[in-house]
Amino acid sequence: MPERIAFRMMLNPGQAEEYRQRHDEIWPQMLAALREAGISDYSIWLDPETNHLFATLVRADDHAMDDLPHTKINRRWWDFMADIMQVSGGNEPVTVPLQCVFHMD
Repeated sequence: MPERIAFRMMLNPGQAEEYRQRHDEIWPQMLAALREAGISDYSIWLDPETNHLFATLVRADDHAMDDLPHTKINRRWWDFMADIMQVSGGNEPVTVPLQCVFHMD
């Protein structure tokens, strides 16, 4: 059964408009890589008071999401985004997994 997951990231102060613009122009190759990894229904929300980004996505049972960090296109995307958000070594966005405490269909 597909699984919905959620996580939090942190945007650098003053970068909300740049973040939105970069995602408005997301590379077709990056979208294709996400779909090929079994990811769908991906949304990212911004809390402008804290600069927290809240993301949800659905991943297929046979997803390859764990392989994405090793793809060339994903590495390029992380490098492209590293100047506007908190990242760890290798420019990987710092993510905090979130626990579902309520869901209504």
